[in-house]
Amino acid sequence: MNRDIKCIVNGRERVLCVNVGETLLEVIRDRLNLKGTKKGCEAGECGACTVLVDGRPVDSCIFLAVWADGREITTIEGHTPAEGLTDLQQNFVDEGATQCGFCTPGMILTAQALLEDNANPTEQEIRYGMAGNFCRCTGYQAIIKAIEKTATNRVK
Repeated sequence: MNRDIKCIVNGRERVLCVNVGETLLEVIRDRLNLKGTKKGCEAGECGACTVLVDGRPVDSCIFLAVWADGREITTIEGHTPAEGLTDLQQNFVDEGATQCGFCTPGMILTAQALLEDNANPTEQEIRYGMAGNFCRCTGYQAIIKAIEKTATNRVK
């Protein structure tokens, strides 16, 4: 069964005919060809598929596309400015928080939402806020340091 939805993806209004069982991840990657959103566990456990829906991080692998009707979706492509990187993205690079890069888009979007909610989080608040995003390469210290550095520089 198909249904038309209207949403804003990365600042652009989209009208899509989606299957009611289709996930937002499938629409983003397969129909909109936005490959920055990664397919990881497909069970809402790893955070690789994180996108922002109305500014809140969601696991797009378990978020049905029909639920996006009337909402604003931001993927890593929509978060990244055309002229370079955001301060958060640059700090991930500078601190070595990217390693293989598979989890990085989801980490960046989750961290961005965290910093919008709490401009100056403690290390424990960062760990808690990032708990739904797994990285198999970095050991998390570099990720935490990049988020702390971003918060410190933004608060100045």
